Amino acid sequence: MRMKFTLQHKDPASRARAGEIVTDHGRILTPIFMPVGTAATVKGIFHRDVRNEAKAQIILANTYHLYLRPGMEILERAGGVHRFSTWDGPMLTDSGGFQVFSLADCRKLKEEGCHFRSHIDGSKHLFTPESVIDTERTIGADIMMAFDECPPGDAPRDYAARSLALTERWLDRCFNRYHQTSPKYGHYQALFPIVQGCSYPDLRAHAAENVKQYDADGYAIGGLAVGEPTEVMYEMIEVVNAILPEDRPRYLMGVGTPVNILEAIERGVDMFDCVMPTRNGRNGQLFTAEGVINIRNKKWEDDFSPIDPDGTAFVDTLYSKAYLHHLCVCGEMLAAQIASLHNIAFYLRLVTMARQHILDGDFVPWKQAMVQKLTRRL
Repeated sequence: MRMKFTLQHKDPASRARAGEIVTDHGRILTPIFMPVGTAATVKGIFHRDVRNEAKAQIILANTYHLYLRPGMEILERAGGVHRFSTWDGPMLTDSGGFQVFSLADCRKLKEEGCHFRSHIDGSKHLFTPESVIDTERTIGADIMMAFDECPPGDAPRDYAARSLALTERWLDRCFNRYHQTSPKYGHYQALFPIVQGCSYPDLRAHAAENVKQYDADGYAIGGLAVGEPTEVMYEMIEVVNAILPEDRPRYLMGVGTPVNILEAIERGVDMFDCVMPTRNGRNGQLFTAEGVINIRNKKWEDDFSPIDPDGTAFVDTLYSKAYLHHLCVCGEMLAAQIASLHNIAFYLRLVTMARQHILDGDFVPWKQAMVQKLTRRL
């Protein structure tokens, strides 16, 4: 069954949308945040808790990392990433492009693809649009991303234009390979093209127009939150979403803070992923609806109130701030587990609240009030 997206409601005062994506592994209510499971695991959290406590409906895995370890032979013998990892819900794989191009000192870009050295052992590899599609087919995620170049946010215009042209040639090869191949494990796999163009409105508009020719199941916006000013990021989202089809989901890749997510929802984005909830959680930063907590600060040493009395995960009311502070300063593994689960659950709660306010028709005033609270340091 082809992936299906239903646009259920549009906010009257903004471009915010509520919808539903249906995949062979389940449905996803949008707007949605996808926890990042780089190596087929969300760091420090059992899949049981990602599903039942954080209420995640879809997670993301990384093509580059899974290609290197455990490798495609193991994943194919296991029956794909769902069976290998025991995650039975929808899953998305990025193309590995961002990871490859972040290896600036150990990769070489050519028309055929990207030659790179493994960050693990220095071994040589080549990613081409065709090989990446084959790899993602073998991984078996419900949503696959096309292979692209992700240039830096401050790239000069001539570089941005050349990069976009290469990405568009690669995109054509990705879709040719996609149509030449079939899923390996009996479920449908969608392929999303990625809109690039750096911080140049005309390049972004051109890219958004170009991807429409593929009649894809959804569309991604890449190359943002990579060094450009935040307001420029919002401007690029507006440019792109004014062009992309309304009847397909829009995925903003790798973004970002809770405020970034609300601002992007207001501009018509449906799907998000970011490492921030788990990465910052491992460093003792907690996101809450009342502001940001650095649980390592001494002020929490004797605060015996719950971590988050309004939180939805069991850790939020079971443990106190004082106990989590103690775990953090002692360097205990449990500190990272608790903070990561709290943050993932908060991100999912935030987009769930956003969805409800879109349905209720009062998203904009709610979002404005929420942004004021989210930026406070507690």
